[in-house]
Amino acid sequence: MNLAHPVRAVVPTLDGPVLEVLAGTTRPLTGREVHRLARAGSPNGVRRVLARLVEQGLVHAEERAAAVFYVANRDHVAWPAVDLLTSLRRSLLDRLHAEFGSWRPKPVHASLFGSAARGEGGDQSDVDVLLVRPAGVEEDESPWADQVDRLRRQVWAWTGNRCQAFQVDLVRLAEHVHARDPLVDAWLRDAITLVGSDLRTVLRRLPVSGGGGDR
Repeated sequence: MNLAHPVRAVVPTLDGPVLEVLAGTTRPLTGREVHRLARAGSPNGVRRVLARLVEQGLVHAEERAAAVFYVANRDHVAWPAVDLLTSLRRSLLDRLHAEFGSWRPKPVHASLFGSAARGEGGDQSDVDVLLVRPAGVEEDESPWADQVDRLRRQVWAWTGNRCQAFQVDLVRLAEHVHARDPLVDAWLRDAITLVGSDLRTVLRRLPVSGGGGDR
């Protein structure tokens, strides 16, 4: 699945990005604004899509001075389907949250990071997940290892993308922080918390000797 524009899994044409833009705001937009926000197609291509959506009634068009403004018609009988398709990324996050909620033992922290978190991933991008294990839980022991394997299978079934689980315990996390590993900065920049305390809180609670007090 295209992790930046999940709607393209079902609507592979330019209609998908255009609908994503219109679904994301109630503010009327010009065709030029829609093209800029969609980051796809050409200005003429976007205008043709908008004209077609207006003809179908999914979009309202209003002429103002020298520009035409477009806004989604959320009263249209087809709009619930559009809303579902344009919120697939939110659905993925909800499923991940629910999955981690069923874990025993639970992670101290789990978050989405990388291109999937930034909304930039493509069809071949991995779904990168940071997992901070509780104290005393080893990476390869059951039931922890079984849960991680299930997570990988579930993400593949949900998206068609591989799940890369980066696992650390609190001791190893402190070592990454103490070494000023650039990966920690990437986690902090991108992290979307899925379960547990947010990453900054986890880092603040690390032993000062591990470098947690520096962040």
